[in-house]
Amino acid sequence: MTSQPGTARSLYAAADEALMEAAFCTGEFGEAERLFTEAQAAAAQAGDREQEARAVGGLGMTLHHRNIARLVAGAAVADADVTAEEELMRRALDLWQETGDAAGTALALFGMSLVYQVLRRDWSAGMPYLWQAFGLAEAVEESGDLYGRSEICRHVGFYYLVDDIRPREAVRQLGHSLALRERLGDPRRIPSGLVALGEAEMAAGNPQRAAGLFGRAVTLAREASLLPWRIRDAEENLRAAEAALPAGG
Repeated sequence: MTSQPGTARSLYAAADEALMEAAFCTGEFGEAERLFTEAQAAAAQAGDREQEARAVGGLGMTLHHRNIARLVAGAAVADADVTAEEELMRRALDLWQETGDAAGTALALFGMSLVYQVLRRDWSAGMPYLWQAFGLAEAVEESGDLYGRSEICRHVGFYYLVDDIRPREAVRQLGHSLALRERLGDPRRIPSGLVALGEAEMAAGNPQRAAGLFGRAVTLAREASLLPWRIRDAEENLRAAEAALPAGG
């Protein structure tokens, strides 16, 4: 492994793209894991703590998406896999706090919140991390990471949708999350934003708006050749919204 300038950065960029393709379209995470591992090694050899933090966080997110895939398939996630994900997220957080970078620290805090919110189903343990990330979310956007800020807003929206039930605040946060995805322009990431906002509109008693969002999500998910479960999620939500419409709606 060389330590030439830019090696870790270019490896990370390739790994991040491989992760997005796996998470949304293929379900195959091996390439992302390999590239993040190489990026981490290159950064450590070069003494680049920021790039090392990015790579470790990338490994944590890769494992997170693997675990999500297991849950979607109806399988249990092993305690060892949850622990391994948490260790990676915590290591990334330690590294980012060492650098003092606000945007990186926000994303690492968000990663920690995912372990508790999504895998451990413990909102009370996850929200302190998420609120800290939310407080630094503007720095994430200023760094150029629109998707990162979108994800932070998305999970705050979920909090108001399923835990501290405030549908209108969920609509606000998830609407902002979707707008960031649309600004980014990656067609793989827009359908999930549409579905989340549609779910909030349903909770707020707006099935007509929800149906429009779900309909767009179905079309875009099919056009982007997303994973079958992602397309199915949009389709099932659309059917539910249409069933909730008034007669003639």
